[in-house]
Amino acid sequence: MNWERLLSAKRFGMEHFENAKKHERTEYQRDYDRLIFSSPFRRLQNKTQVFPLPGSVFVHNRLTHSLEVSSVGRSLGENIARQLRKKYPTSAAHFEEIGAIVSAACLAHDLGNPPFGHSGEKAISTFFSEGAGYYLKSEVEEEGGRWSDFTSFEGNANAIRLLMHQFRGRREGGFAMTYSTLASIVKYPYSSALSGGKNKFGFFASEEADYRRIAGDLGIIELKEEPLEFARHPLVFLVEAADDICYQVMDIEDAHKLHLISTEKAKELLLGFFEGETRQKRLDTLSFVHDVNEQIAYLRAGVIGLLVDECSDIFIANEQTILSGGFTGSLIRQVSRGAAEAYTTCSGFAFQHIYRSKDVLDIELAGYRIIGFLLEVFTHAIRNPDHAYSKLLLDRIPDQYETDSPGLYRKIQSIIDYVSGMTDVYALDLYRKITGMGLPVV
Repeated sequence: MNWERLLSAKRFGMEHFENAKKHERTEYQRDYDRLIFSSPFRRLQNKTQVFPLPGSVFVHNRLTHSLEVSSVGRSLGENIARQLRKKYPTSAAHFEEIGAIVSAACLAHDLGNPPFGHSGEKAISTFFSEGAGYYLKSEVEEEGGRWSDFTSFEGNANAIRLLMHQFRGRREGGFAMTYSTLASIVKYPYSSALSGGKNKFGFFASEEADYRRIAGDLGIIELKEEPLEFARHPLVFLVEAADDICYQVMDIEDAHKLHLISTEKAKELLLGFFEGETRQKRLDTLSFVHDVNEQIAYLRAGVIGLLVDECSDIFIANEQTILSGGFTGSLIRQVSRGAAEAYTTCSGFAFQHIYRSKDVLDIELAGYRIIGFLLEVFTHAIRNPDHAYSKLLLDRIPDQYETDSPGLYRKIQSIIDYVSGMTDVYALDLYRKITGMGLPVV
């Protein structure tokens, strides 16, 4: 792969409007702005990141998480851009755009996530793999639909669909994002047929041909024809690193604010990233900062800075391997020994004491029940559209979701589009109304 092709301002769905103006800085800023002002992005403010929402303590939701990941991604991108320009001073590639591309891709990386955090993805998958939706499998497969798109439902693939699909009444190309921004979002650039039952793949069957076209134009290496698999766009590694850095470190800070872990434990976990003189400087600063939340915020900022620098250096050191499609794993797993051990310690502690806490588990349980119920009633409705009750349910779905599409695969997709786009509060409210536990205020 080469940077001249990888950095492209061509817009999906607007190829016929292409003119001589390419690689303008504003093209990638327009991607960023389209996302910021979009309804799906705005809805992230009421989608769970890890902890229940809302509360008296304002912990992270999907919106604040995405904004912070975007900020870290921009720093990573700008670091890489400076180093690549030094390495290739005469290259025609517009390296100065990398920070803007990564920043926009980071904003969009969670757009396709359903309500109730990662448990929402599992709820959709298990509804089709072992729940009430399993009976639909034979019919979907008989018509040629890809059943694994449902049983391995992946928020990242759903984000690509949300950005690229032309929903009814919308313009061609969906958000009409640049090729480079779209490709930088695809964390797992392969078909669900290669997911191995895990919730990790990059595009549904419905978007496969379009992604193939984008990848071909950018010169992304095709690793396998059937099932389709590509190498990653190099900037995906930066988007992934920004996400890895933020969710691990910010979850420690949120857990501290919610008193799930003590101040001393939070300090211990974050100070674990520093050694020698750097560690002592952090301790010296803490001695004259007396607000405990500020102490944790100070350490968190230092950890993010350290990991941004290390991930940037790792990317540059492995640039040729990345461009050849041979780099495996994530940048965060290649950091120095001390930082890697601290990160692993944080991950293990978070899994045991944060992600398995009562409040987080309660959200997961509620998400399974609510999402499973909504999928059940709406999939039954699309299978029986002439039933009186089905008509009422289908009238409840906005016209942009094509519940009358030809074929069961596309009909099911329309229901998943609708349910996955809901906020936590909307999903709960709709669940209550359909079950009769709540009525509209008259």
